[in-house]
Amino acid sequence: MSAQVFHQAMGTLQSNRLLNNSGTHHELGNIRVQLIPKCFKLNIELSRNRNFRFGKKNFGIIQATASQTSVIESASSPSNHDTSDSKKKSNEAALILVRHGESLWNEKNLFTGCVDVPLTKKGVEEAIEAGKRISNIPVDMIYTSALIRAQMTAMLAMTQHRRRKVPIIMHNESEQARTWSQIFSEDTMKQSIPVVTAWQLNERMYGELQGLNKQETADRYGKEQVHVWRRSYDIPPPNGESLEMCAQRAVAYFKDQIEPQLQSGKNVMIAAHGNSLRSIIMYLDKLTSQEVISLELSTGIPMLYIFKEGKFIRRGSPAGPAEAGVYAYTRVCNP
Repeated sequence: MSAQVFHQAMGTLQSNRLLNNSGTHHELGNIRVQLIPKCFKLNIELSRNRNFRFGKKNFGIIQATASQTSVIESASSPSNHDTSDSKKKSNEAALILVRHGESLWNEKNLFTGCVDVPLTKKGVEEAIEAGKRISNIPVDMIYTSALIRAQMTAMLAMTQHRRRKVPIIMHNESEQARTWSQIFSEDTMKQSIPVVTAWQLNERMYGELQGLNKQETADRYGKEQVHVWRRSYDIPPPNGESLEMCAQRAVAYFKDQIEPQLQSGKNVMIAAHGNSLRSIIMYLDKLTSQEVISLELSTGIPMLYIFKEGKFIRRGSPAGPAEAGVYAYTRVCNP
């Protein structure tokens, strides 16, 4: 619970550009926040009836100003009287990126690529934890790859969302599929989130390496050669895709299909893979081909961007969970 409170205060500070890398104090009306680099500590002092009761489902609301609220909702427990749709700024939208949880072939140290394998128990837990971290951010649409590990991650994450809306995969592969999956209740439609699956968001295809053990492959071809296949930008593995080739399809799909949704004010979550998400982040953050090859994404760690006035503003780091600045950071480190 305290993590949600921290996230709310951090989002407020970031939205007002008050957050920096040094230990400092800031005053937000009646709220006093102390930030310490790497290890986060939050001291909140509220007056009147705006009380935080840690361990109970009762939270106050932190806002940037009295007249301005963000697409990031106030930290509160689920309510039957949720009217947060009206709180969202009309000129901004949230974009959440989530790399799928650990898969069965991740666990076995095998090259997976476009082979369709499910999550491990750990991967399921990572997906659920990811859902907890984004439970207060409104989601209007979900995009996933065509692979089950990404779809499982999205579905499991949304079981933790405070709005309790139901993600429903849209089947548009044929007229019969569209007809058979049609929903006839308007009220049910309002409580649903459309989920679009797209092969363009798949992991990059590893060609002849798919299914091979990574250590055995390094022993066979040499560590340097395998490193080139895995980490270079434009050199593909045998009969596979390079990161550049993966980026061409993933970014094109993002521009054509997802960005217009954000422009219309919809909040979007993408559950995909290490390389397809690296490609999209390269576009969002305007990274060079050299910068993107050193970018590492942890499984199950959500990344948040705000789309505002035609620009993407990163609100959470794509670094691993041990780095300060990861969105919805929940770990508490000792002094």
